[in-house]
Amino acid sequence: MSHQEYQNCIEACNACAVICNHCAIACLNEEDVSHLKKCIQLDLECAAICRSAAEVMSLGSRYSEQICKVCAEICNACAEECEKHASMGMEHCRECAEACRRCAQACEEMSHVA
Repeated sequence: MSHQEYQNCIEACNACAVICNHCAIACLNEEDVSHLKKCIQLDLECAAICRSAAEVMSLGSRYSEQICKVCAEICNACAEECEKHASMGMEHCRECAEACRRCAQACEEMSHVA
């Protein structure tokens, strides 16, 4: 597949990486950071895999399907963690969870097509 065929997924991955970075920094600025350690870790892992997935897809790599599967798994884990904090009123976690779910869906769709 050419990188144009991956474009929607690349855009979802890039957007997710940016929002995950924002969420990690926002979590670090919360009063009680200790209960946000897992969230911050997943935010950083998710941002890293999203950037990697976007890069691999932009190359039209034959490994895009595999990296998209891993990306979707990490995005869903990050979303699950962020949703816990979103329910406690943390807006940045709500936004992050939504971006992660969108990215996971795009990656799942891409990994079935690739």
